[in-house]
Amino acid sequence: TRRSSHLQKKTLNEILKDCKSGKMMNRLVQGDVGSGKTAVAAAAIYTAVKNGHQAAMMAPTEILATQHAETLAEFFKGTGITVVMLTGSMRAAEKRRAYDLIATGIADVVVGTHAIIQDAVEFYDLAFVVADEQHRFGVEQRAKLAAKGNNPHMLIMSATPIPRTLALILYGDLDISVIDELPPGRKPVKTYAV
Repeated sequence: TRRSSHLQKKTLNEILKDCKSGKMMNRLVQGDVGSGKTAVAAAAIYTAVKNGHQAAMMAPTEILATQHAETLAEFFKGTGITVVMLTGSMRAAEKRRAYDLIATGIADVVVGTHAIIQDAVEFYDLAFVVADEQHRFGVEQRAKLAAKGNNPHMLIMSATPIPRTLALILYGDLDISVIDELPPGRKPVKTYAV
C-alpha cells in the first residue's frame, strides 16, 4: 500500500541518517509480519555493501535464517552482492568454506543463526548487523556480534508489538522505528481482558 511504502521509506531514512551520524546505530524496527521490515533491512544492507563493507543478519532459527538468505539472494540478484549462509547444522567442510568466504571479504552478506557469533567466525569488514526477533537475543549476543566488527551499526527487527513506554524500559539503549500499517487484507487483532 502507499502508506506502508511511505513508512518503509521513513524508516530507511532514519536508518541511513543514523549511519551517517558518525555514531554507532542501535535501532529497533517494529512492524507486523508482512509490513516490510525485511525490505527495509535489505535496502540498508545494500547501502552498507555498496559502500565497501560487510553486513550480517542473525535469525533465531535455521528455518528463519534460510528464509532470509533466500529473500536477500533474490533481492540482490544481478547486483554482484554475494550472500553466504552459516548455520550450526552445516557440515564441517561447508562451515570451513563459509569461514573462508567471510574472512576474505568475498561474502558481502552473511546470514545465519547463533553460528555467526562463534569464535571461529572472523569478518573481513563487518559494518552493519541485523538481528531478527530481538527478544530471542540478549544484550550479550548483540555485544558478541558487535565485537565481530569495528562498532558496526545494529538494526533489530521485531514483529512483537511493544507499547512505546515498555519498549523504552526494555530497549532504552535503542532508537525505535515503527512500521505500523497492517499488511493488505489483514484483520485487526482484538484483545479482551476477562
